[in-house]
Amino acid sequence: MILYSIISLGVIGVISAIILFFVAKKFNVVEDPRIDEVEEVLPAANCGGCGYPGCRNFAEEIVKAESVSGFYCPVGGNDVMAEVGKVMGLEVTAQKPLIAVIRCNGTKKNSPQKSIYDGIESCAVAHNLFAGEGGCSYGCLGLGDCVDACDFDAIHMDPETGLPVVNDKCTACGACVEACPRDIIELRHIGPKAKRIFVSCVNKEKGAKAVKNCKVACIGCGKCEKVCDFDAITIENNLAYIDYEKCKLCRKCVTVCPTNAIWEINFPLKKVKVDKVKRVEAKVEKEKKSENKTDN
Repeated sequence: MILYSIISLGVIGVISAIILFFVAKKFNVVEDPRIDEVEEVLPAANCGGCGYPGCRNFAEEIVKAESVSGFYCPVGGNDVMAEVGKVMGLEVTAQKPLIAVIRCNGTKKNSPQKSIYDGIESCAVAHNLFAGEGGCSYGCLGLGDCVDACDFDAIHMDPETGLPVVNDKCTACGACVEACPRDIIELRHIGPKAKRIFVSCVNKEKGAKAVKNCKVACIGCGKCEKVCDFDAITIENNLAYIDYEKCKLCRKCVTVCPTNAIWEINFPLKKVKVDKVKRVEAKVEKEKKSENKTDN
């Protein structure tokens, strides 16, 4: 009886093996060896910043497309894409590097606390429950979902301001952008010598209501749009937006903004401002000397 059982199992095993062999032969897929080669030059971050689930999938799509146009690895940047181009035998056009910017300046000072949140420490949860401790329903909630999403230690919460700060480790993978429920994080060109200008606000409320909750909110006054000579600024839904592709970094918009909602990063202090400060200081000194003479 035992012998029959062993023979039966053996026969079943052989038949199954034969079936599996022919199935494997029929559905065998010969993978392009370039997929492995492309994957090998990628940084293996698997961050999804390229728009694909992982580096392997990114490599597969490049080989499948027989093109590198429209593909970009934000972590590896132009150097890695050049290596990918060598594998594919294609020329790669270098792209301008990007960095995440925080489009909210609703610090604890600019947007004083009006309520206290005592719930789950998650921006995604808090976004559905209240406007924010400062009252701006568009502003940063300060609970750090963006920090948790970052795999590169490139973004931290500033305890003094209550806002996230991006450092130069940012790879522009876009994970923080996806994590922010209020869409206040944007990927923009790093800019020449890391100089960039942007509207640090996403509030779409009308002027008075916007500044009621945050004194540096964009009020959509349009002064920046009027002064821009490069058609780089548009006003939509009471909010100014600067197109970084068109912006020439002339800084005129920064000067005319009545609420200081426009940020200029890594610029030196304007000479006119320095001169103005010196003139004011000289005037004050002159007045002091004049008063001293009068007293004597």
